[in-house]
Amino acid sequence: MKDSAQVSKTISLKSYGIQHDNINYQLSPDELHDITLEKGMGKEASSGALAVDTGEFTGRSPLDRFIVKDSVTEDKIWWGNINIPFDGDRFDKLYDKVIHYLNSKELYVRDSYACADSDYKMNIRVINEYPWSNMFAYNMFLRPTEEELENFNPEWTVINAPGFKADAVVDGTRQHNFAILNFTRKIALIGGTGYTGEIKKGIFSALNFILPVYKNTLPMHCSANVGHDGDTAIFFGLSGTGKTTLSTDPNRKLIGDDEHGWTPDNTVFNFEGGCYAKVIDLCKENEPEIYGAIKKGAILENVIMDSNGVVDFSNTSITQNTRVSYPIEHIENIQVPSIGKNVKNIFFLTADAFGVLPPISKLTPAQAAYHFISGYTAKVAGTEAGVVEPQPSFSACFGAPFMPLHPTKYAEMLSKKMIESGVDVWLVNTGWTGGPYGVGTRMKLKYTRAMISAALNGELGLYSYDRYHIHSVFGVAQPRECPGVPKEVLSPRTTWNNDEAYYTTAFKLTNAFRENFKKFEAYASEEIRRGGPQRYAF
Repeated sequence: MKDSAQVSKTISLKSYGIQHDNINYQLSPDELHDITLEKGMGKEASSGALAVDTGEFTGRSPLDRFIVKDSVTEDKIWWGNINIPFDGDRFDKLYDKVIHYLNSKELYVRDSYACADSDYKMNIRVINEYPWSNMFAYNMFLRPTEEELENFNPEWTVINAPGFKADAVVDGTRQHNFAILNFTRKIALIGGTGYTGEIKKGIFSALNFILPVYKNTLPMHCSANVGHDGDTAIFFGLSGTGKTTLSTDPNRKLIGDDEHGWTPDNTVFNFEGGCYAKVIDLCKENEPEIYGAIKKGAILENVIMDSNGVVDFSNTSITQNTRVSYPIEHIENIQVPSIGKNVKNIFFLTADAFGVLPPISKLTPAQAAYHFISGYTAKVAGTEAGVVEPQPSFSACFGAPFMPLHPTKYAEMLSKKMIESGVDVWLVNTGWTGGPYGVGTRMKLKYTRAMISAALNGELGLYSYDRYHIHSVFGVAQPRECPGVPKEVLSPRTTWNNDEAYYTTAFKLTNAFRENFKKFEAYASEEIRRGGPQRYAF
C-alpha cells in the first residue's frame, strides 16, 4: 500500500513502453527497506542494515556482458571476449520482451546522476523490478535535490529485470542472463540476474567510453582520497586487493572507493554517491570506518546471519563475494564534494598469491605503463571452481571488464597525466609474504598502511642506492627501510628463507607477465615493453 508521500511522487514510463502506473517513484531508502521486508525479500541485520540474497548470481557474469555494435561503436570499441558485440535488431526485440514482462510488475524508479564534477554530470534513470535494487541505486548514484528533479531529463536509462530470463537461441544471448549496453539508445538493459553490481558497472562501462572519446577525460577503476594539504592519491586495484580498505583512511578524506575520472585540468572526481565494499572477514578492529558504515540505509548482500541478525563475516557458504553498499555519507571523513586536485601519488594494488612481489616498490614511468596495461593480481585456491593453486590473473587497466576501448588508449592517457603532474607511482603487494598462498601468510594490513603512509608523507624519499634496492627479477625499486615495518618484510626473498624456491616462483610469475603482454606488444612502445620483468625462465 502506497502512503501519501509515495502518491505525491508520480512519473510516467509510457515513453519506454510501460503502460501501467503501478510505479513507485523516488522512494526514500527507509521506504524501500520496509517494502523489501514486507515482501519477504530481505531481512534486517542487528546493525539495522538490510540483508538480501541476490539469487543465482552473486557476482558479475563477464561472458554475458554485451555492447550493441552500431554506427557509434563499430569503429571505436575493442571487440573481443571482453566487449562482445550484440546485434541492434536483436537488442530492440529483447528490449520489447523485457518491457512486456515489466508491464505486469510493480516497479521502482529512481532519477539520479553520475559524476560529482558538474562539467561531467550525467543524468540517469533507473527502472527496477525489485525494491532493494532501487535502494542500491539510491546508495550508489549521486542524489539530486528536489529542485534538480523538477526538470530532470535522463540521458541514460538502466532497465533492471532480475526475474526476466532470456531465451538464448531466440534472443541472441549466451544464456538466460544478460547485461547489454546500447550507446545509440543510451540504455543499459539487465535481465536474469539479481546481482546489483551489474547496475553500477553498466553505467561505469558507459562512462569509460564517453569520457575518453568525447571529453578527453581518463576514466579509472580506482579509489581516491585527499590529504590535509590538498594532495590527492589514487588507488588502482582489482576486487579484493584493498582499494576500499586502503583509501578509507582516518587521516585523509575519502573522495570515492571505486570509479573516478581524471580531467585535463588535473581534477579527480567520483562517479558515484556511495561505496560497494567486500565484507569477507570484515572486523571492526581492522576496518572501523567500513564496519561503522553498515547501519540502517546500507544493504548487505549474500551474508549469513544468526537468529538475532548478527552477521558472520567469515562465513562464505553463499559466496566469497559478500558485499555491502552504502551512501558515502556513512563514512564520516569524506571530501565534499567528491572532487580532488593536485594528484601526487598513484598506487597499483595487487594481491600476489605467489608471494614474490615486494610489499611496496617505486616504478619508473615505463614500469608504471607496463603494470597498468597488465593489471596483475592472483586467484587463490578455492575462489573459483578448479583453482587448486595460485593462478595469475591479468585485467588490463585494473578493470578490463569495464573498458570498451583498447587498453593502450587508457594507458596512453594515464602516462601523459603522470608526466604532466609529476606523480610518484607505487606497486603495492597486499597479498602473500614468506611463501605462496598455502605456505606464507597474508601481508599484515598494519604494514601495508604504514608503507602507504610513508609514501604519502615523503618518508620513502627519492630513489638512491642507499635507500632502494633494485629487484633482481622484476627490476622495481624496493625501499630498504620504512617506518613501522620490519626491514625483513620489505624484502620478499628474505621472508622466504629459501632462495631457490623463491626465484623459481618469481621466474614462473615473470613468464606469466610476458605471456599476457604479448597481445599488447604491437601497440606498446619499446620503452613500455622494457618496463616489464627483464629476467625470466625458459
